[in-house]
Amino acid sequence: MTKQIAIIGGGPAGLMAAEVLSAAHYAVTVYDAMPTFGRKFLLAGKSGLNITHSEDFARFAERFGAASARLRPALEAFKPDDIRAWALGLGTETFVGTSGRVFPKVMKASPLLRAWIRRLEAQGVQLKRRHRWTGFANDGYRFETPEGVTVIHPDAVLLALGGASWPRLGSDAAWVPWVEQKGVTIADLQPANCGFDVAWSEPFRERFAGVPLKSISASSDAGTIQGEFVISRQGIEGSLVYAHAAALRDRLEREGHAALTVDLAPGRSAERLALDLARLNSKMSFSNRLRKGAGLEGVKTALLRELAPEANRMAPKELALFIKALPIPLVRPRPIAEAISSAGGIAWSNLDENYMLKPLPGLFVAGEMLDWEAPTGGYLLTACFATGRAAAKGIEAWLR
Repeated sequence: MTKQIAIIGGGPAGLMAAEVLSAAHYAVTVYDAMPTFGRKFLLAGKSGLNITHSEDFARFAERFGAASARLRPALEAFKPDDIRAWALGLGTETFVGTSGRVFPKVMKASPLLRAWIRRLEAQGVQLKRRHRWTGFANDGYRFETPEGVTVIHPDAVLLALGGASWPRLGSDAAWVPWVEQKGVTIADLQPANCGFDVAWSEPFRERFAGVPLKSISASSDAGTIQGEFVISRQGIEGSLVYAHAAALRDRLEREGHAALTVDLAPGRSAERLALDLARLNSKMSFSNRLRKGAGLEGVKTALLRELAPEANRMAPKELALFIKALPIPLVRPRPIAEAISSAGGIAWSNLDENYMLKPLPGLFVAGEMLDWEAPTGGYLLTACFATGRAAAKGIEAWLR
């Protein structure tokens, strides 16, 4: 008799597992609580689906922090070039952007997802929409469905329910207490690739909310990175902030305070700035001195005034140091529901090498439910694809 496999969660990890298992001629059913599959995947594609990254694989594989070593076998088995080939097989050509990030040429997720769903259906995968998993019951898995409550008893199950970011798209972490009750250790879910609250003054907030801060670099425990971010009403958002988010979040949790240090003039040294500022007439207005001596104006000047109110009375050398290293004190990370992704999840110590939960034989896990995080840039999707595929291979091995 054909083995029955249930995949709970219809995002990238779950769908990739379904593809592998159905190709191996297992009877696969994918259950998702939402009316359509891959909703977060589609949202990610609205601004151009960043599907993976083209950097050297050795460096790529180290982007997952403490979980890098544990994820490496899965990533080795489904590298970024394999993802590009897989997408091409579904009719989606990709290209490498100037940052090294890989995108579909159509810059959308929907054509790829539609072709993927068609392939899964052609391979016999049953797709159950509006089927919300509500925990364990009678040695099986309980679902609320449009037809009422049902309990299933498959031969193997994969959980691929995501973390806790963007809960309106399905990743609401409702699974945490049910899995914990089975003796599984779960690291607290926290926001990753997130913005931060800053205690802006009301005048600064009103004038500059939504304004980008460009041509800067920023430093934290994560290192020094060039880029840009946006001033928000609550604080700071954007790619440069997200690159530092894990380090800043962890320092806030560890010490109760943290700051993102910004270099407003990365093209000039502090010594050069001090000389250029010192040459100017001291009777010149502060705004003009910053514009002519340091090339600062607009939001950069305002940010300096906001965070260093005495800056207009500083000597050129002291002012130059602030321009080169202006600390933005952070209050807290933005809520996890707003974050691009989440950190924390099921501890790796609960899993065997096949992604099966040791306390629950026959139950496997993949994707963002696991305790790992990564920066934006295609790393998140790649690891979801790779762990979904690895868990599918694990299910095959266990059923054999």
